[in-house]
Amino acid sequence: MNSAIEPLPAPTETTAPRVGVALMAAMVVLTCGHVLSNLLRTTPAVAIDVMAVDLHSTAQKLAALTAAYHFSFAMCQIPIGVALDRYSIRNVSLVLFAGTLVGACMAALSQGSASFLLAQIIMGMATSGMLLCPMALAAKRLTPAQFGLWSGLILSLGNGGLLLSSAPLAFVVEHWGWRSGFWLSGVAACAVALLVLLIVPNDKPPASTRRALLTEMTTVLRLGVSPALRGIVILAFVSLAVQIVLRGLWAGPWLMNLKALSRIEAGNVLLLFTIALVLAPTLSGVVDRRLGHRRLLLLGSQLLAAALFVAMALGGPGQPLSVLFGVAIMPVPFDIGVLVLIGFLICVQPLIYAMTRQVVPAEHVGKALSAVNLSFFLGTAVMQSATSPIAAAFGLPAVLIAMAAMLATGAVAFYILTSPAKSRVSA
Repeated sequence: MNSAIEPLPAPTETTAPRVGVALMAAMVVLTCGHVLSNLLRTTPAVAIDVMAVDLHSTAQKLAALTAAYHFSFAMCQIPIGVALDRYSIRNVSLVLFAGTLVGACMAALSQGSASFLLAQIIMGMATSGMLLCPMALAAKRLTPAQFGLWSGLILSLGNGGLLLSSAPLAFVVEHWGWRSGFWLSGVAACAVALLVLLIVPNDKPPASTRRALLTEMTTVLRLGVSPALRGIVILAFVSLAVQIVLRGLWAGPWLMNLKALSRIEAGNVLLLFTIALVLAPTLSGVVDRRLGHRRLLLLGSQLLAAALFVAMALGGPGQPLSVLFGVAIMPVPFDIGVLVLIGFLICVQPLIYAMTRQVVPAEHVGKALSAVNLSFFLGTAVMQSATSPIAAAFGLPAVLIAMAAMLATGAVAFYILTSPAKSRVSA
């Protein structure tokens, strides 16, 4: 199939190619896969209580099982990154959508913990490249400055999947059951795959640029531990994890169990939180371009977010903040304000991707982004697995405090290990 986008050499700041309509359309269509990925990974936040009943399990056990999604997601980052540097982005994307359809259907048909676990693994593998695909296309076609802007737009649009898994998903679950959410996701996977087939170009790197497959896979790991990326990877390990684990797992139980909100009411609160997550990536890029000092911006935003996690925890029943204000538990508007502020502060992944793009040669950008993504989602899986037993043993306030500690530690380590000017890594 002929593409509307002709293969281009790696752009530089001096060439500054115009971002044409065809390229924009291709990036937006690929980003729809990230929308679907966010919807699937955060479905349990709204439906885990009814899912537990139908699957003859407990909410805590299912929460632990959902970590399999992120483990399989993380483990596929290396092969996906290599594939994006070796093969057509369009073909890689189509394979991922086919796997997403299979995983969503399996989740909808799950009858117990084992089948649900298998569905989580398949969905994690299939959606593992949904963010990398548009990011790789943008990184290969745009200058670093253009990439910084478009990475924020891609993440903002992709976070629209979180909007779908708030009030809209709560409505679907309340009226047609949690399985309907997965069936609808399968239909969406088919629709977007058709758009990918029609719109996304089928170009791929020349065969001469390929190296042995094992060499390219080890390059991903070498990039991840290189001095130029080490601090970035550490921040990536915690920054997305706290966002996804809060939004996709514990925010719903916090609002429904501790704050006694109905599913629809909790979905409405999560909608406000999610709107902040949708707006934050683009706003972080704007602030970064106006203020500069990217390292300080990342450090400050993450430390402030960690402090807000602690404040939210201390507003729980019988906690110090509630006692200070003379109430049994801080009112829901307090949680809404904290969640919205966290949403604006925590969602800074565009700055992390932009820092990665600056220090990596264009021919290895797919592998470098996959190294960062590996850290993003391995950290999410680890944090999700770690917080489940904390919740069972000590309650949800302890979960929030633990997440705050991990975020603050990662932010400080990032700042120490990075410097204002890093040399580009070599392959």
